Amino acid sequence: MPGLLGKKIGMTSVFSADGKNVPCTVIEVGPCVVTQIKTVEVDGYEAVQVGFEDKKEKHTNKPEMGHFKKAGVTPKRHLAEFKGFETEYKLGDVISIDLFAEDDFVDVVGTSKGKGYQGVVKRHGFGGVGQTTHGQHNRLRAPGSIGACSYPARVFKGTRMAGQTGNERVTVQNLQVLKVIPEHNLLMIKGSVPGCKGSIVIIEK
Repeated sequence: MPGLLGKKIGMTSVFSADGKNVPCTVIEVGPCVVTQIKTVEVDGYEAVQVGFEDKKEKHTNKPEMGHFKKAGVTPKRHLAEFKGFETEYKLGDVISIDLFAEDDFVDVVGTSKGKGYQGVVKRHGFGGVGQTTHGQHNRLRAPGSIGACSYPARVFKGTRMAGQTGNERVTVQNLQVLKVIPEHNLLMIKGSVPGCKGSIVIIEK
């Protein structure tokens, strides 16, 4: 799917035509620069690699510098590959927010907020013991039994337990584009997208 890289700015709300207050996420999309064209003959598949956000040369290692110089572009901080562009691009071409239009539906990929090590109540929505009977004095948020008896004498893989929560790649599908502001490279998308303010997201058509 064709798409672009962007940065999550934050959330706001807009009024729809019928007067409803609709929550939306503001994303700064592109402009992205084509840094590599992948072909079937050389790479085994067709794709367009794009870069987003400039970074200083002193923070770029030599292999990366060679890659960017071959494309004739300045060093980029973030790279991503997309397939299925209708337009044929060349190295150094700029892909702008014009790729998207109002009322389009897009998928947004991002890294969710990390919440650290959490228990089963917050991580999986367990109800806890919930009562104060049977002498439950400090076990209200405990997971309870996690295995069977002497058979199978082990804990099954995938059992929901406490552990790290968040900080994982999440895709939210079929979000509507409410508004495109091309002069500021801003996209207003209905609903929320994963990640904190300032995090990098991938928007796919």
